[in-house]
Amino acid sequence: MNDETPIATLRLGEIGLWNYAPYLMNRIMGRYNASLREEMAGLGLSTPKMRALAVLSVVETPLIRELAIYTVTDPSTLSRALDQLQAEGLIRREADAADSRAVRVVITEAGRAAFDTLWPQMAQANARMFRGIPDEERRAFVGTLQKMLTNIRRHEI
Repeated sequence: MNDETPIATLRLGEIGLWNYAPYLMNRIMGRYNASLREEMAGLGLSTPKMRALAVLSVVETPLIRELAIYTVTDPSTLSRALDQLQAEGLIRREADAADSRAVRVVITEAGRAAFDTLWPQMAQANARMFRGIPDEERRAFVGTLQKMLTNIRRHEI
């Protein structure tokens, strides 16, 4: 691979795994999730449940379809996770005021407490990923990821 060759015309073998962003992003997220698995298990959380609580700690009362987008979780997996979270008293579902067919998800105080217990581990895992990377470089990288998401997203959120 040389700098003159358009990447879209190259085969994966020519690019190499260590130069292929989707591979690197999958590896990073796989390691990130694995680093949280033990702490999550201790709280009775799976990755989909953790993602839902994380989003709900920041985004107030999203519709279920919005939550599926934010959590990058397919609707059937999210539905099962929400059933479990609701049974555990960590979330509740409410009918949308504007559309009675739509359902919003609300984090409960118990859900917020569970997420607050997990957050330090999540923050440490995030910090480990950026160890040795200057803040300016981290900000530029996150900005690049935001642009990439805009390039490929199918939803407004």
